[in-house]
Amino acid sequence: MSWRTVVVSNRCKLDLKLGYLVMRSEKGTKRVYLNEISIIIIENTAISITGCLLCELAAHKIKVIFCDNKRNPCSELVNYYGSHDCSRKIERQINWNNYTKQLVWCEIVAEKIRKQSQLLRELDRLSEANLLNEYINQIELADATNREGHAAKVYFNGVFGMNFTRTADNAINAGLNYGYSLILSSFNRDIVANGYLTQLGIFHNNMFNRFNLSSDLMEPFRILIDRVVKKNNFNVFEKKQKLLLLDVLNQTVIIDGKEQYVNNAIKIYCRSIFDAIEGNDLSLIKFYSYEL
Repeated sequence: MSWRTVVVSNRCKLDLKLGYLVMRSEKGTKRVYLNEISIIIIENTAISITGCLLCELAAHKIKVIFCDNKRNPCSELVNYYGSHDCSRKIERQINWNNYTKQLVWCEIVAEKIRKQSQLLRELDRLSEANLLNEYINQIELADATNREGHAAKVYFNGVFGMNFTRTADNAINAGLNYGYSLILSSFNRDIVANGYLTQLGIFHNNMFNRFNLSSDLMEPFRILIDRVVKKNNFNVFEKKQKLLLLDVLNQTVIIDGKEQYVNNAIKIYCRSIFDAIEGNDLSLIKFYSYEL
């Protein structure tokens, strides 16, 4: 499996040669073997890239994220076809059993809240952690009573303080938004690679959201970003903080009984969700864990 995250920050030309990504700039030439690359983040708007490289990146299913003039992610390269049988898979996706989707969403919400409770315990916020555990036991089909929303309010106030809101313009939210966008892009890559549509979610169904399914599946992985932002005290959001968040994808977790990079864990988890929905078997879902 590919594992390398490449961040291109300085003005240069990106090209393809003999299976390598070639970066030519005034400082010299660097090469990276395509089979090693999982994600490329292009931070500088002055970077040029050849068409043949773009085609080869798509063929290797390498996620490419483009940033705006503030170096924040603004778009990405998404394949039209990620699997040889994508038409059949999309037909099945359209007809996924609604009851099974609701059950899967309950499992995802429960796991997200469980991970949030775990982080709160790490921070010695035991009363909030215990309250979240109670919410897990109160989850109804399709999370009809919105335990996820109630848990989020308790969780963010417990982690970042009672005055914190997700709408505030500050370094914490900038870090969270940047990190979440990286996680979302990784899910987009693997959903498309498996032959499914990111637009058709199991819970999210916003007509303006191209990534409803990715927004569903990524929920338990948000906490990996929250932990980095909290433990590194994001008072500013600059290059150093971005690199810390980029490194989340290279961290290791335990999934399916093995240690995996987060990037690879996302692949395993996505496949398990698809197997669970199409097999009507929740036991097939594989969530990650990590040691405290």
